[in-house]
Amino acid sequence: MMDVLVCAAPGDLRIERRSAPTPGPGEVLLRVRRVGICGTDMHIYRGTQPYLSYPRVMGHELSGEVVSAPDGGGLQAGDHVYVMPYLSCGTCPACAKGKPNCCMNIRVLGVHIDGGLCEYLAVPAGFVRKVEGVGLDEAAMIEFLAIGAHAVRRARIQPGQSVLVVGAGPIGIAAVLFAKLAGAEVTVVDGRADRLAFAREHLGADRIVTLSDETPRALSEMTDGVFFDVVFDATGSAAAMQQGFAYVAHGGSYVLISVVSADITFSDPEFHKREMSLLASRNATIEDFDHVLAAIKAGRVPTAALNTHKAALKDLSEVLPGWMEPSAGVIKAIVSC
Repeated sequence: MMDVLVCAAPGDLRIERRSAPTPGPGEVLLRVRRVGICGTDMHIYRGTQPYLSYPRVMGHELSGEVVSAPDGGGLQAGDHVYVMPYLSCGTCPACAKGKPNCCMNIRVLGVHIDGGLCEYLAVPAGFVRKVEGVGLDEAAMIEFLAIGAHAVRRARIQPGQSVLVVGAGPIGIAAVLFAKLAGAEVTVVDGRADRLAFAREHLGADRIVTLSDETPRALSEMTDGVFFDVVFDATGSAAAMQQGFAYVAHGGSYVLISVVSADITFSDPEFHKREMSLLASRNATIEDFDHVLAAIKAGRVPTAALNTHKAALKDLSEVLPGWMEPSAGVIKAIVSC
């Protein structure tokens, strides 16, 4: 038997006792050790995640220890691992093109199917990767960092380019970090002074701008009206996503990391005048996970500063509502299972 934290309905988290899973053919049985809490989990708790049915076991930022693994797969009992939570089919046109992150039949742990806020989890072996040289806390942060790394890779940033990141939550912070590692000059816009300070102090953001009605003018003035080679939106706001088109320089790129259940509109004359490249960025691929892991091992990711909050699985139902308040100052919270 094992403890499982279930979101039975919006605002209703409860510990249940369930039978531990029996791994099927080709599956790894994991003892889950750490789970990162992200915006998706908070949306599930609030009832604002549009692609989900209840009850659901949340949790897709996972690290753990192998209990058992198929023979010949390179994993053995005791190995420390992280999980790629995007369970792609491997056969659809997107997978055939090497883009399993946008698989047509994707199942994301903790969203479409039950995730990792439990003691044991069975996962197809192809989505479990061994980690060496990093701790379990750090391994549980690879997934959210990989989303930012993937967006930066999509943008093909060159050293010296000017980059704007709008939204300094965890995903925006990840984009800031990897844009800086790519050699860009990075400006960050957010409404929260604490997150802007974090971006400057821990990630090396070159300029920070507090969101206000004056933000368009401020960005225009600081760039002499040219604006930015690459703009990333990580706000989760349809209005902000639409406004961001105005911040892209002629010949520049706009990368939408945010996903909203709304139509996004823009001025076609302005879009064509700039010959703008508009890019979606969804999830991440193994190349991005490998890039993040290498950066952590090289000491280029401030993982200790990122991990601002911790709790045990049994206590999450009590602390999660508080973590969701801006005053809590959460960047990345890690749950021990």
